[in-house]
Amino acid sequence: MSTPEITPVQADLATTPADPAIPKTHHGKHWIEDWRPEDPVFWAEKGARIAKKNLVFSVISEHIGFSVWSMWSVLVLFLGPEYGIDAAGKFLLTALPTLLGAVLRLPYTFAVATFGGRNWTIISALLLLIPTIGIVIVLQPGVAYGTLLFVACLAGVGGGNFASSMTNINAYYPARLKGWALGINAGGGNIGVPMVQLIGLLILATIGASYPRVLPIIYIPLIIAAAVGAAIKMNNLTEMKNSKRAMRDVAKDRHTWVISLLYIGTFGSFIGFSFAFGQVLQVQFADIFSTPVKAAYLTFIGPLIGSLIRPYGGSLADKLGGARVSFVNFVAMALGAIVVLAASLMHSLPLYLVGFIMLFAFSGLGNGSVYKMIPAIFKAKSGLEITRQGADPATSMAKSQRYAGALIGIAGAIGAFGGVLVNLAFRQSFLATKSADAAYIGFICFYAVCFAVTWYVYLRPSGKRLEGV
Repeated sequence: MSTPEITPVQADLATTPADPAIPKTHHGKHWIEDWRPEDPVFWAEKGARIAKKNLVFSVISEHIGFSVWSMWSVLVLFLGPEYGIDAAGKFLLTALPTLLGAVLRLPYTFAVATFGGRNWTIISALLLLIPTIGIVIVLQPGVAYGTLLFVACLAGVGGGNFASSMTNINAYYPARLKGWALGINAGGGNIGVPMVQLIGLLILATIGASYPRVLPIIYIPLIIAAAVGAAIKMNNLTEMKNSKRAMRDVAKDRHTWVISLLYIGTFGSFIGFSFAFGQVLQVQFADIFSTPVKAAYLTFIGPLIGSLIRPYGGSLADKLGGARVSFVNFVAMALGAIVVLAASLMHSLPLYLVGFIMLFAFSGLGNGSVYKMIPAIFKAKSGLEITRQGADPATSMAKSQRYAGALIGIAGAIGAFGGVLVNLAFRQSFLATKSADAAYIGFICFYAVCFAVTWYVYLRPSGKRLEGV
């Protein structure tokens, strides 16, 4: 096996004096004080093993968080005529968790720096008990719609988990592996969406639509197990304590808002379609999907494909560049939306499913490639600081990592708002025209904006272009 090439910056970091007994501890055995993932020797001897352990338990917690966040996309299929809620009301029940989850992603990002990655994973996992227990208590025929809206909002805490988990894992891995690591972390979390939908299908197909509270009951012991696992196996990095001001600083960077726009197109599409797909099938093809269980048989397929393919988007971006992969991806998403629109006009279910599978698959790939662009942007900026301004390599690279973590939180929050917009677009389209065609046209136009912006900012030949993004 050939020896990995060591860059000057890596060499500088590798020779940084450190106590031989690394990693050091701070405030207890779970704190790591000396963390140098760009040092090949440190990574091979200690870093890779510790990073992998934290990645595994981060994925478990985030996976359950996504399941709780998207639980209402399943629960609305249980809400029959006895609940007195129309299609527009059900879209609102799935939009509200998306909204609160988006809002919570910003403070959840801060929480990693404030409490530590391990500590916050424990807290954020236990917070998932609030919406699940709330559903068990209130969900039954005769419950007020306002009460359902309130309890649905509480599920948003599951959406916040993503931002803290991604920010934490970003700090553990070297730049050359960030696309893969972030893709695995996010993809494993995203699989929580089809998983809760599969469990919901199992409940519908076995004991029937009269027992929706069985779904959250199943998740309560899993939540407790995830919190215990994080407490035993995960670590806190002391360097994350220096990230508190990074979000304010990175908000002034134009790339923050460009990446956030692109992430609305990828993750916003993924989570929005995941929440809405079952309802859209029942409304758009009411003659075929006359019962919730019939729609549930197909609901999980798209989110499952999008989740499984996300790590490959990050891996492709590691090899080809995040901007190139994202550009092609947005073109493919626009084509997928065109196929869905054509299928809707033709009332062709097979073509409709092909179009939606395209949208799920390419939104998953794009999630990985856009997130890979984040550390690449700040790595490129750090390189310019070092070569042109004579900045200290270790200081500049550490700052780039803090800024990347902050942007992951901001982009994750704004991208999740895209899920709200998808649900609201469907709701308004059905209210105004009795079909979703207007929403599909809006999606096509937005994806066109995204691939144009990607080309203009990151691929267009220009003196300001950042290399390696």
